[in-house]
Amino acid sequence: MEHVRIDKWLWAARFFKTRSAATEAVLGGRVHVNGARVKPSRELHVADMVEVTIGAVRRTLEVTGVADRRGPAAVAATLYAETQESVAAREQHARERRLARPPGADLGARPTKLDRRRLDALRRAQQDKRSR
Repeated sequence: MEHVRIDKWLWAARFFKTRSAATEAVLGGRVHVNGARVKPSRELHVADMVEVTIGAVRRTLEVTGVADRRGPAAVAATLYAETQESVAAREQHARERRLARPPGADLGARPTKLDRRRLDALRRAQQDKRSR
């Protein structure tokens, strides 16, 4: 096999769980081949450069093999080689994400039962004022 559709290759290389998800990514402009935005039917050849953006992570890959069927992860990993710059950027993003505070960390501890009862009483009092 010399070439395969880009959406099939992305699915076979295990970048997306379903082929329809891969197709949506291509149509959404999150996939570029050799620097150009492509359609899902674009034929992919060995030695093409593919840029895939998944979430906030952009991966730059060189195609080393083509497949139109999804196989084991070990086989899928042989279909591409990620560039050193892409690996470094992905690892840097992972480090930054680990060091970032999780959402809601600034809210403090979880309210106690007493705190919840006080909040409920305050809400009831505010609602009573509105209804008068």
